[in-house]
Amino acid sequence: MAVPQQLLDILACPVCRTPVTLTPDRQAGQPSLKCATCGRVYPIRDDIPVMLVDEARIEKD
Repeated sequence: MAVPQQLLDILACPVCRTPVTLTPDRQAGQPSLKCATCGRVYPIRDDIPVMLVDEARIEKD
């Protein structure tokens, strides 16, 4: 089961409050949520977004 669109519509980066977008995670090979403003990438584990700053990594474009 994937993350429901209704949940994706309300999720925002806890650091800068920018809405996040679903993207393929280049390092883990799974989907993740990326903030376009600060570049943080939040993992999705067992179809649950992990929106903790300590769990995120910063990805440079």
